[in-house]
Amino acid sequence: MAFWWPLLVIAFAIAICKFLFMLIPSNVPSIDVDASDVLDDGNQMKENSFIYIPSRRQTDKVQCYEPATMKYLGYFPALKPDEVKERVEQARKAQKVWAKSSFKQRRQFLRILLKFIIEHQELICEVSSRDTGKTMIDASLGEIMTTCEKITWLLSEGEKWLKPEYRSCGRSMLHKSARVEFHPLGVIGAIVSWNYPFHNIFNPMLAAVFSGNSIVIKVSEHASWSGCFYLRIIQAALAAVGAPENLVEVITGFAETGEALVSSVDKIIFVGSPGVGKMIMRSAADTLIPVTLELGGKDAFIVCEDVDVPHVAQIAVRGALQSSGQNCAGAERFYVHKDIYSSFVAEVVKIVKSVTAGPPLVGKYDMGAICMQEHSEKLQTLVNDAVDKGAEIVGRGSVGNIGEGAVDQYFPPTVIVNVDHTMKLMQEEAFGPIMPIMKFSTDEEAIKLANDSKYGLGCAVFSGSQRRAREIASRLHCGIAAVNDFASNYMCQSLPFGGVKDSGFGRFAGIEGLRACCLVKSVVEDRWWPLIKTKIPKPIQYPIAANGFEFQESLVEALYGLNIWDRLRALVDVLKMLSEPNTSKNKNRAD
Repeated sequence: MAFWWPLLVIAFAIAICKFLFMLIPSNVPSIDVDASDVLDDGNQMKENSFIYIPSRRQTDKVQCYEPATMKYLGYFPALKPDEVKERVEQARKAQKVWAKSSFKQRRQFLRILLKFIIEHQELICEVSSRDTGKTMIDASLGEIMTTCEKITWLLSEGEKWLKPEYRSCGRSMLHKSARVEFHPLGVIGAIVSWNYPFHNIFNPMLAAVFSGNSIVIKVSEHASWSGCFYLRIIQAALAAVGAPENLVEVITGFAETGEALVSSVDKIIFVGSPGVGKMIMRSAADTLIPVTLELGGKDAFIVCEDVDVPHVAQIAVRGALQSSGQNCAGAERFYVHKDIYSSFVAEVVKIVKSVTAGPPLVGKYDMGAICMQEHSEKLQTLVNDAVDKGAEIVGRGSVGNIGEGAVDQYFPPTVIVNVDHTMKLMQEEAFGPIMPIMKFSTDEEAIKLANDSKYGLGCAVFSGSQRRAREIASRLHCGIAAVNDFASNYMCQSLPFGGVKDSGFGRFAGIEGLRACCLVKSVVEDRWWPLIKTKIPKPIQYPIAANGFEFQESLVEALYGLNIWDRLRALVDVLKMLSEPNTSKNKNRAD
């Protein structure tokens, strides 16, 4: 006890000092961001506001509107390839300056952003809500919390994972030191989806900028209005720390804009559909740049018979409604043990019937609108296919008071039973608030069903036995697994995020995502320079000695032999040959 007591006192003192240090106000400047043109002035309540009628033809403008009301928001230019390349070149020049910045400067940039986000949560969520149709609660959960968590993780651990990492040298290089260095790649390109307009910009931007890169982000044509506003926040924070202009760019446009970006950057991050992801890969092959693809998902939600049914049902509905056109990582396939199937379905139906969808900024609604035009038609097609093949709709939510021009932007949450894997609803990504629930009898059957998908993004497994849930999750072929929870992985920003199969490859977030923005360089140097230097042994110096190969054989056995006595014997042979005069093969041939 006498030995441990001083250590405990020291540890307690350090903890107290850290706590007191946290009480000291940090010196983080505030930034001003002009939001006068994005604040909701009651537009969703005005009957005479301009209703936008989308055109099927792409033009030189990206038209923007509120999905919840179809009220017009404005437009942004669809950049041409030469304009994209010019933006990338400006970002490249800025990156050469930023690459020399200190981690202290980069952390200050993050702190300024974090301060602004915390102080302007309502503004950020409202902009996201207006542009995508999601509720303020969904915006806070998916946009604010995830981004704040990522910033906090980078502040705490980012520098640690970007510093040189020393590795073992192996037996033959004991006189060397070996390390891995992480250098900026240059200009990162990101093509992001519309479902989380704030976080989908900040997520790649934070990793890219903190690791010393610049970044050019092409935002979705379905979320350009919010994306261009969020750029103002980033630019103001960068200016506050003296960063070069054009370090972060947001560009708008359609397919040719994205194609031009892929062909001119040093790495591409893509968040979107498998079809477009394959096109990105083909384009990236021309310049052989690294690619990270986060594509579709069809996450399995497995419920064993030993769970708290009301508790898990509430989580299940939340997981399904996150797929309501606002989250690609939502649960889309529900497998419930036969012993609790009826009670689980009844509980889910009760919850779903209490859910009302409507314009999120007009009234208190549980669910917002679907962002993309005509997507509700796709959802209805999936439902019709399932019903035609024997499925049954057992419960639906309701739609509140919506304008006539926005009727097609809503799809009530729907519970469907008697489904199987012959139905498109169980195979294709729905991206909507539909809960198809299927029975299973054994854990093996549940695992087989869950793995019967071309997607492999995430899964959730619930059981009263954590060991059982963990075992099932370990056998599911996907990149993300939550045990007795759903989608909690993404709030652990130290973890990588990504999938397999048609859900893509590569990872963003976590250590892996941060280092994926880097040129990973292996470095070896003499440990005790200049006292000990690398010298080529005499038997293998040019001209090669007659016993050169014999020397190599003995050297290999001395270093890697499995038996200590064989290694010692081989070492004696090595030393003996080193002491012998060098007789070259050429001399022997001449003789």
